Amino acid sequence: MSWHAGTATSAFVCDARAFVLDEYIGLPEWHPETYKQVIRRDVTDRLNIAAANVLEPDGTAPAPDLEASDHEQAIQAGGIGIQILGVGTNGHIGFNEPGCSLGSRTRVKTLLPRTRSDKAAFSNTRETSRITSSLRYQDHHGIPQHNPGGNREAEGRSYSTTGGEPISTICPGSILQLHPRTWVDIDEAAASGLALADYYRYTYENKPAWQL
Repeated sequence: MSWHAGTATSAFVCDARAFVLDEYIGLPEWHPETYKQVIRRDVTDRLNIAAANVLEPDGTAPAPDLEASDHEQAIQAGGIGIQILGVGTNGHIGFNEPGCSLGSRTRVKTLLPRTRSDKAAFSNTRETSRITSSLRYQDHHGIPQHNPGGNREAEGRSYSTTGGEPISTICPGSILQLHPRTWVDIDEAAASGLALADYYRYTYENKPAWQL
């Protein structure tokens, strides 16, 4: 999910605007496993963000390509202040699978078998296509979230900014190296895949007080 920065208008209502990054094609909007419902249930309702301020692509639209284009235009018009991203076991972010163009925009993508298998562990959906946002939003704050039980090699390749794998379409998460400011939530098991884990620990423990 991506965020457009806003301010709290009261103690109970937040006027931030949120963009849902992707959506299954074919699931009715009331289905509990659509990302529309997941994001509202787990995030925006808890933050008291008004439903009208949560913009998501419509997976039931008769022309998914046009729906993807409209969602792209909404994102560009609104701007993104912060992104919350997951990194898949094959290195995908959003649902930009390995091989996606690093310059692509919001569009329809077919999920790879590995991704569908991972989703089947906690989802009963059988859909094979998603509308997914672009890899190009590199100039925003990013907070990738470690997926417990995920692929350590994929996460290590994504997060290593020095001495790791170069930026590549084979590991879409590697584009995070281009973000000017990225926070990574990662546990020790996943960190074991980092080529320079000891260096990262040392620099974090010894950074000056003024450094964020």
